[in-house]
Amino acid sequence: MGAEETASEACDCAPTAAERRTLWSPVSRRNALVFGALGIATASALVATSPFGPAAHAVTYNPDDYPTWDDVEAARNDESAKAAEVSRIEGLIAGLEQRVAETQAAAKAAADELYEAQQALFEASYRADELQRQADEQAVKADEAAATAARLAAQLARSGGDDTSLEVLFAGSAENADQLLTQLGQMDKLIERNESVYAAAVAARDSAQSLSDQAQVARDERDRLQKIAEEKLVAAQEAQAAAEQALADQEANLITLEAQLAALKDTTDKTVAEYQEGVEAKKAYEEEQRRIAEQRAREEAERQRKALEEQQRQLEEQRQQEQQQQQNNSGGGGGSEAPASTGGGGGSSTPAANGWTHPHPGATRTSGYGWRSQICGSSYCSTSFHAGVDLASGCGSGIYAAHSGTVVYAGYNGGYGNYIKIDNGDGVGTGYAHIVDGGVLVGYGQWVNAGDLIALEGNTGNSFGCHLHYEVYLNGATTNPIDYMAGVGIYV
Repeated sequence: MGAEETASEACDCAPTAAERRTLWSPVSRRNALVFGALGIATASALVATSPFGPAAHAVTYNPDDYPTWDDVEAARNDESAKAAEVSRIEGLIAGLEQRVAETQAAAKAAADELYEAQQALFEASYRADELQRQADEQAVKADEAAATAARLAAQLARSGGDDTSLEVLFAGSAENADQLLTQLGQMDKLIERNESVYAAAVAARDSAQSLSDQAQVARDERDRLQKIAEEKLVAAQEAQAAAEQALADQEANLITLEAQLAALKDTTDKTVAEYQEGVEAKKAYEEEQRRIAEQRAREEAERQRKALEEQQRQLEEQRQQEQQQQQNNSGGGGGSEAPASTGGGGGSSTPAANGWTHPHPGATRTSGYGWRSQICGSSYCSTSFHAGVDLASGCGSGIYAAHSGTVVYAGYNGGYGNYIKIDNGDGVGTGYAHIVDGGVLVGYGQWVNAGDLIALEGNTGNSFGCHLHYEVYLNGATTNPIDYMAGVGIYV
């Protein structure tokens, strides 16, 4: 547990599980948008410039610490009390800013650690699977070589019995002797070949055993890293929840505190009641602006969804026309039904009968799964192991839940940028990375249905252009999403 988490527990500022569910309910997209707009970089800057410094202790908050408007009214009539109240409010405002900065910096650090732990797990899992695959291949070679050796031995037994020895002793002519010598020569070749095959069988068996031992070591390492990744996920979830709570506290109290401070410093005849009315009016205005922004975002998301569905409908009509034309040109006949989408994207946000759907319909595949050459930019290099598939449709285009499930992470995650992970049940999970700032449309603990709009395509994290990095997990480790999705009838 890190120092920030210890401080968080000490101040009792992290939300409870019930509070987190409330915070990240389906209607809490407002909080996600506010968090994305503020940005993790801003949090780091606040820590760097805060007079308290990144090592400052977290502040404990109690609702009773906040002054009431009656307190402000009373303090205005006494210079000593006014000075004390001004100092108190300034301290509360600074404390709110400090807490936001500290919790967001802690959330960023936890998310970075989660990302590194995930990548280490994915590489170790892939390495273990590859070693086991190679071991299985060597075992098959050993079995095949052993079977060949057995056949050669049987052939030698048939060719080298008692009749052969009699022919050597009682060869009656040069012709018979030549035939016998030829036969013995063939036997020598069979013996030599059998020895070679047997040696190959032994070598393959030894190699299979060695690779199996290495695979076991790799699996042990994978299991160790999986536990670490699971711990880092929980830590990142808690740190993010604490950061969201700190931001919500600041949002709820800052307007009032600033107005109270202004009222105390004002030397005019403006009354406290007027400041209080101004606070209510400002809160109402900001709430209305948020509501309008959310409505516009929903309308834009719906517009994009309908545009994608219309595009897919046109593609489907075109495919059917081409298929019909091919049948006409070939004089009729059958034909196979085309998949839900092609390797270049396509598909629909409407779930198939098995509950799966394309996560980014209309997208083009730009990178596959597995080891690859690193690509370096000005500030970072891509990973050498690519744990997912990249699908590009255009900045801001819709990203959909590939299957129903519970959101277990939604927010910043190191090199993934803005990232969503969904637990789809039965050991299966899906991940969605590089989401645009403000484009995470679901929250931690939320249930989503297959085909629900959950995010918008972006270029955050270690990314060289707008795209969706899509991953499929089996028991925590990645598997090739291209192959897995094809197995459920979706071609990405």
